[in-house]
Amino acid sequence: MSYVKPAEVLESMIDSGQAKAETSAVQMVTRGFLGGAILAFATTLAYTATQQTGIGLAGALVFPVGFAIIVLLGLELVTGSFALIPLAAMKRRTTFGRMLAAFGWAIAGHLLGCAFYAALYCLVITKMGTDMSNPLIQTIVQASESKTAAYRQMGGEGMALVVLKAVLCNWMVTLGAVMAMTSKSTGGKIAAMWLPILIFFAQGFEHAVVNMFVIPAGMMLGANVGFADWWLWNQLPVLLGNLLGGLVFTGVMLYLSHASKREPEYLTAVSKGVKASEEPV
Repeated sequence: MSYVKPAEVLESMIDSGQAKAETSAVQMVTRGFLGGAILAFATTLAYTATQQTGIGLAGALVFPVGFAIIVLLGLELVTGSFALIPLAAMKRRTTFGRMLAAFGWAIAGHLLGCAFYAALYCLVITKMGTDMSNPLIQTIVQASESKTAAYRQMGGEGMALVVLKAVLCNWMVTLGAVMAMTSKSTGGKIAAMWLPILIFFAQGFEHAVVNMFVIPAGMMLGANVGFADWWLWNQLPVLLGNLLGGLVFTGVMLYLSHASKREPEYLTAVSKGVKASEEPV
């Protein structure tokens, strides 16, 4: 049988979080670069499928191919790590400092990988800047503006909305990372992780790494989006929402669901009112 039981999956989550936290900066940036670029490939594939068929769900059906490649090759997607590394820190298998460093290096890699692919892709669809007739150009420009200016125009409600969409997104994305651990076969891993990723993409939720490609690409193609729009009205709140969604709804809740009763160190400490400075990180 290739199925892995939930309690074993939880141990794999903690082991994976520890391994990620201990990865060197060079490796984390490199894995993040590749992960960001591959997810950007998948995003343009999804946009192409939607444009060719006129059916949004067609794009969502093919988008998870990028996530599957990233997971199977052991590359990095910081949004998935938002559920894994904090568990390792909670179990004292790594430190809070290493967790933040891993997140930071992964994000740096994603930004480089997404920007690299965005530059090359924009050259391709504009035929080296000579032809702006490709319908995908307008698709990316509109997506870039809807992910930034549209929220800005709503003000405080827009900020709340983008965070909520990011929370819902990474609830599913981190489930995809975990679902890959429920099988020992390659086919089983792909099928299991495909489902949550399809769910998030089909509903237009906000994913930080996808946006590291879409928004800069839109800016390169002439979108009415500034650097402040990108970071203040999307990238930073989306990173926050992705962190909350992955940490709370996947990491903590699966831990509460399946942790062994014999070693509830963190929960025991909290229940006894241990000071925050004394809690394991």
